[in-house]
Amino acid sequence: MPPLPTGAELEILAVLWRLGPSTVREVYAALDKNSGYTTTLKQMQVMTEKGLLTRSERYRSHVYEAVAPMEDTQQQIAGDLLRRAFGGSAANLVLGALKAQPASDEDLAEIRRVLKEFEKRERSR
Repeated sequence: MPPLPTGAELEILAVLWRLGPSTVREVYAALDKNSGYTTTLKQMQVMTEKGLLTRSERYRSHVYEAVAPMEDTQQQIAGDLLRRAFGGSAANLVLGALKAQPASDEDLAEIRRVLKEFEKRERSR
């Protein structure tokens, strides 16, 4: 697994997950930030060195792509947060998230569905 991304790196990854393989200019335009183009370029070069992005050449432009899918990165971040901030307690992590920002009815239905699936798997073991 690549290292955990920083907050700024996550913003770039979110753009790449949304747009797919993109040039620095495309990512820079989508970020809509006050930082400059060269800052975005340098950050993406560092992310490539760290193993968070891959780079290929298309029509004489470098095209960047996230190495890991969004779900894998989210799971990695959640696992790190679970260990560091919640003492390994999944219940405390979920409760903390729900208290921090109320879930929509759709999100609650999805959480219930996943919990039922998990319970079925545990019973069949």
